[in-house]
Amino acid sequence: MAAVQGGDTPALGELFRRHHAALYRYFLRMSGSAALSEDLAQDVFLRMLRKSETWQREARFSSWMYRIAHNAFIDHTRKSKWETAMPEKWDIAAPAGRQLEQDQEHAMLHRALMALPADKREFLVLSRFQGLKYEQIGELLGVETNTVKVRVFRALGQLREIYERISGESGLAAMGGRS
Repeated sequence: MAAVQGGDTPALGELFRRHHAALYRYFLRMSGSAALSEDLAQDVFLRMLRKSETWQREARFSSWMYRIAHNAFIDHTRKSKWETAMPEKWDIAAPAGRQLEQDQEHAMLHRALMALPADKREFLVLSRFQGLKYEQIGELLGVETNTVKVRVFRALGQLREIYERISGESGLAAMGGRS
């Protein structure tokens, strides 16, 4: 980022190569839409170029990048009402015999994640899927590290409840609605 700040805008291409996939996955887990995720990931790199002067060398690049991504997602949700969609394809590697079962479990987990309010979902996406440390999430979202821990714990609990409800409904549907 220091090179970009110094006027070497092609250096942004290297940042894109390194971080595009992580940003795409972040937006995919937040929105459920592949097309929207790609648009938002590219928007983040444009914002990074426009706001390059706001990056400070002593700060973590990933925290700064995810702060821009967070703001891009918030801006998008404020501008338009959107419906979440299931990803077009799950990338799951499993033996053929368990593939269907795992696909169903992943689909239920995704439905449960998308049923969480966006603010709670973001804590889980950043900590569990993007691998950010609680301190980084705190910096990014402007909250104390202990607050991040509590919110992740509560979001996991709520995710578990939603997943159990969804899996219970799926089990009843599979049995023809009988209990």
